[in-house]
Amino acid sequence: MGKSFNVAVAGATGAVGSQMIACLEERGFPINNLKLLATGKSAGRKLRFRGKEFPVEELTETSFRGIDIGIFSAGGAASEKYAPYAAKDGCVVVDNSAAWRMDPDVPLVIPEVNPHAVATYTNKGIIANPNCSTIQMVVALAPIYRKAGIKRIVVSTYQAVSGTGKKAIDELYNQAEAILNSREPEKNVYPHRIAFNCLPHIDIFLDNGYTKEEMKMTNETRKILEDDSIGITATTVRVPVFFSHSESVNVETRDPITPEEVRALLENAPGVEVVDDPSKNLYPMAIDAAGKDETFVGRIRADETIPNGINLWIVSDNIRKGAATNAVQIAEILAKDYLGK
Repeated sequence: MGKSFNVAVAGATGAVGSQMIACLEERGFPINNLKLLATGKSAGRKLRFRGKEFPVEELTETSFRGIDIGIFSAGGAASEKYAPYAAKDGCVVVDNSAAWRMDPDVPLVIPEVNPHAVATYTNKGIIANPNCSTIQMVVALAPIYRKAGIKRIVVSTYQAVSGTGKKAIDELYNQAEAILNSREPEKNVYPHRIAFNCLPHIDIFLDNGYTKEEMKMTNETRKILEDDSIGITATTVRVPVFFSHSESVNVETRDPITPEEVRALLENAPGVEVVDDPSKNLYPMAIDAAGKDETFVGRIRADETIPNGINLWIVSDNIRKGAATNAVQIAEILAKDYLGK
């Protein structure tokens, strides 16, 4: 038998945290002891893992003593506060928040794209999980980038409410129910009604007119692909879908590449599934991606307005590959190639 590890999940009771626990179980991660952590109000709850109940403990500065890997989905403020304590105690942190993503000493990792970056975790003892919308886009674009280079990306996203959390999921359900029963819907999570509506507004607006979510996609993509020359412009939209983000992506490559070549590249790319037969109405949809780990790509076609243009439609489950699964995959790399030796 190989080595097993002491693992902690911080933010265990949240939508992503609970999915992280499920992914650890589904993927058979080699766990010796599991510690579940959350803020004080959730402490005392019990969650099941591999047929046993585990108590949820309060997240503190000393929670990570004796822990090998800490998988965080407790929010940016908690990550900023507790990740350094964890690293100081010898725990390697895989963090799902935005707190550490653009830190030059912290690797930003998508296992299918840049697993080599994990090696620099020793700088701070922290590895960052990219933004959900960035992950699925870069999983699909990395093979194209390696083959033909990328000069420019124009992306519009259609993001599920689960990206905001359980309260947003409940709000969409309750608003839809209210409207269908001729009642006035209540809004608490978003500034406008989300049911039967689209909001071109994810995260806060910045001085340049873009939202923070849009700039995350720009900056994170460049960091992951290690190429600051790529021009990227994004518009991120919240839509009334429970799970799975969808993206319309227009790419201008540096070298010529045909849709057929792109399709062949993606059919052989790790973590990608091509669903692209418009004659049979086959293309990726949010309802089909939900609950799965693959990134689905379709509507692959030439942009006829520029010489080296390609259009793609990219869909993936934002809670799984966009967060929990990607984090567990990083932990698997740590366990196999770094901590297990």
